[in-house]
Amino acid sequence: MATKAPTRPKASGNGNGRRVSPEIRAPRNPREVQPFGHLRMAPVGLPAETRAGSCELLNGILADTTILYALYKKHHWLVAGPTFYQLHLLFDKHAEEQAELIDILAERVQSLGGIAVGDPRHAAELTSIPRPPDGAEEVTGMLDRLLDAHETIIGRVREAIAKTEESEDWGTNDLLMGDVLRRHELQLWFVSSHLVDIPIVAPA
Repeated sequence: MATKAPTRPKASGNGNGRRVSPEIRAPRNPREVQPFGHLRMAPVGLPAETRAGSCELLNGILADTTILYALYKKHHWLVAGPTFYQLHLLFDKHAEEQAELIDILAERVQSLGGIAVGDPRHAAELTSIPRPPDGAEEVTGMLDRLLDAHETIIGRVREAIAKTEESEDWGTNDLLMGDVLRRHELQLWFVSSHLVDIPIVAPA
């Protein structure tokens, strides 16, 4: 039986001359419509210079947060030893909370007219957190690495809080102080509590 040739779709009739078709229309070479580091208009009552400065600060913290999230997931999978169960759950909980911070940081950058760091490979280029070994570390090494990462991010957050107060970007200032800083301080406390030198079983 001969196969019918596909019929040409009819015009849509809406006056614009475009034809209706069920075929996917994906551009083969999509254009970059806003380069990273460039601002678009955002009527939030802040000058472009202020918005650009806040976006740069936020993206630095966002890059570090993306790496910390991945670090928590890595340790969640690879941790082993007597405290496996507790740390396995703790690391996953902290990873989920870092994922929430990633979202609110990125959304703040976008609301200011910037472009948020959205690719982990881009985050790896911008982060100030050292890369861990590809293999598994001992538990104390994992905890130390997490503490160092939190301390690094907290330092950047405090610096950004001071700068956004000076520039009167109160929205970013509130986000950093109320959401980001307090979350990192709380997680740092939980992680550091596992490094206290107290035996699990008291000696007889």
